[in-house]
Amino acid sequence: MASDRSVSRIATINPPSAAGLPECIDDARSAALDSDPGLEIPLEYKPLLARLEAVGERFPPLYQKAMAQPFTETLTRLGERKFKSILAQDPYHESSAGLLLDIAQALLQQGEDYLEVATDAFQEVVSDLYDGFLSAADRRGVKPPDRGVVPPLVKWGNPDFGPYTWPVDATFSFGAAAGIVSLPPANARAGLLAWSALGHETAGHDILHADDGLQLELADELRRRLTSLGHGLADYWADRIDETASDVMGILNMGPAAALGLIGYFRALNAAFSGDARLRCEGAEDDPHPVDVLRGFLGAEVVNLLQFTGHTKWSKLLQDETAHDLGRISIDRRELPLDVARQSTRLVAETLVSYKARNLEEHALGDIQNWRDKDERKVRALRTALRTGAQPPAELLIETYAAHAVAAAVVEGAADGSQLPQVFARMLAVLKAMHDKNPAWGPLFVVHPGSMTRQRLYYPLRSAELLVDTPQS
Repeated sequence: MASDRSVSRIATINPPSAAGLPECIDDARSAALDSDPGLEIPLEYKPLLARLEAVGERFPPLYQKAMAQPFTETLTRLGERKFKSILAQDPYHESSAGLLLDIAQALLQQGEDYLEVATDAFQEVVSDLYDGFLSAADRRGVKPPDRGVVPPLVKWGNPDFGPYTWPVDATFSFGAAAGIVSLPPANARAGLLAWSALGHETAGHDILHADDGLQLELADELRRRLTSLGHGLADYWADRIDETASDVMGILNMGPAAALGLIGYFRALNAAFSGDARLRCEGAEDDPHPVDVLRGFLGAEVVNLLQFTGHTKWSKLLQDETAHDLGRISIDRRELPLDVARQSTRLVAETLVSYKARNLEEHALGDIQNWRDKDERKVRALRTALRTGAQPPAELLIETYAAHAVAAAVVEGAADGSQLPQVFARMLAVLKAMHDKNPAWGPLFVVHPGSMTRQRLYYPLRSAELLVDTPQS
């Protein structure tokens, strides 16, 4: 029977593999060294304002109200003299001028169809990751965030800065009601591992900054639970709550691919800018990011807490990958014993995944979003499609989202790096098709597409839901 053959084929699962990770790292390294600046930055007030006014009506109602209209109105109120003053005060575009220009770039790139396929694919990933933490289906019993319920807009630019985000608490100063997420323009063509960082930027930073008090509460809980470890680790992790929690939230939303992708991406960036394709073991006290190897071990611990069958084997792979680069761990030249360092990553993972936060109405981050066997099934189906170009079984594409497509591409590329360009191009095509069907980018005012679900009395089991996940997943 056809369904039996389908079950047999899907249930034959290979163990997780990183055999192709070196090719992925080289791909990401080359992209990181690509200095393509993208679309020219608009620095003249009147031409910029005219272009913004011309594209405003091309946005769906949601983004007209949240971004295009309020930003254009703010720019109009500022006037040319104040516009020039902002640029003069920030000549390297690292703060207020950088924010102003990035919002403008995001609007112009979307409105003028810059790199249309890649931009729509990028936007779909960011919208899906944001919606994953905010849709009514995932956020039952948890109030909406205090600000920023609209998914961020995306842009290409600033290759020297790598992936980054302006959360909504920053863009609000220009009247905008959504954040901005940026990737280097080279990542529209290559550098697959950079896409795995979008979970960190969007499901992490942008969500954390939209909920007043959440970061502070999580940091306080880390201090409480890690105090007994000594070595200054309680303050070390708590002071880096923004980056740390963003790593965790990215993994909750994209699964083990996010953790493996970050390990490979950090190696690629280190190779590009220092010539050493290894995770760093030393960190400075003023660096807001945890040391690379600690982030690798943290990712392994978070994956071990996920709710899919193969979490143990994936966690082991991530631990082994991180251990390949292990040396003397030090912070500001103070050596940190390995056993204490590893214990701290376990406690941080347990806290950030499982702590019932007051700011989340006594829910945990792991309650709102997690990675389950149904997500693994979708990734496996998409991996086959990305590898061969074949259409996956229709029943396995039910409620398949952008996070699944990126996860599938990263896992497939990491397992076999011989077809990276084809996998990358097919990923973009899948994401573009998803974006074209996204109701938030249609004529209706839709904030969270994930909330547009029927509340049915009875759900029959589908054949895909009867598939048994083996321990090797």
